[in-house]
Amino acid sequence: MGKTSNKTILVTGGGGFLGSHLCEKLIEKGNDVICIDNFFTGNKNNIRHLLSNPKFELVRHDITFPLYMEVDAIYNLACPASPVHYQHDPIQTMKTSVVGAINMLGLAKRLRIPILQASTSEIYGDPKEHPQKESYWGNVNPIGPRSCYDEGKRAAETLFHDYREQLSLDTKVVRMFNTYGPRMSANDGRVVSNFIVQALLNKDITIYGNGSQTRSFCYVDDLIDGITKIMETPNNFFGPVNLGNPDEITIKQLAEAVIELTGATSKLVYKELPKDDPLQRKPDITIAEDVLNWEPKVKLKEGLKMTIDYFKSIP
Repeated sequence: MGKTSNKTILVTGGGGFLGSHLCEKLIEKGNDVICIDNFFTGNKNNIRHLLSNPKFELVRHDITFPLYMEVDAIYNLACPASPVHYQHDPIQTMKTSVVGAINMLGLAKRLRIPILQASTSEIYGDPKEHPQKESYWGNVNPIGPRSCYDEGKRAAETLFHDYREQLSLDTKVVRMFNTYGPRMSANDGRVVSNFIVQALLNKDITIYGNGSQTRSFCYVDDLIDGITKIMETPNNFFGPVNLGNPDEITIKQLAEAVIELTGATSKLVYKELPKDDPLQRKPDITIAEDVLNWEPKVKLKEGLKMTIDYFKSIP
């Protein structure tokens, strides 16, 4: 896509947590942004401050149906991303990942424009390799409660690869690891938002399993920076590329950090680990460092403070 601004860019899922931050970033870079969202999990409050901006346009649309418009690039972020949401309607989740990808790739093909797929670390499943490199094929259950999301995203990656190989389309794929920050939904079941909401109410903090499972948490601004950087790379680099923070932490340590930063009196309570929940998650970001000159800058406690301040500000 190059580094020139004043392009018209389509962002699917632009009303979501990540999508809204991406819309902001693209406008800051001088682009016009068309935000597509059906608001199944997105929230208009995430983009309300952009509605009066002449460089921003909102279209309510479900990408499982074809879309026709003239744009210069596409960022495909549309899909429920937390277990609570993507397990609510697993068939729709799969359709959004697969049929939605086909529709967006079809639009990119007609216009001969670059398109980025927001993939996920969940394509690695419960990994047998640690940390996870892009070359790892994963360990995924195709018929479990998480399969609609995991396999949907894997199928979307296949489609992006095949459109590139067969039709020479300029595709990019990023595999995003756990991301947190302002505009996370309070009820999406993600561990950071769960812990913060519980701590601010001085409720017990719920840990699934014994708390020894690990995650690597990337602050939203860092992730969005990486996403835009890959779209600015030449066509000969298309990924997939891991984007995430390689600083690994146990879930128990995260809970303790949230309690410390909120000053809560919450106690830790333990419940059974959900089926197929990964025990380890840590990205190898060597490719992102070497090719994109990208690495996360925001430390976990700094990012948690900003996220806690956001949740405190919600009425």
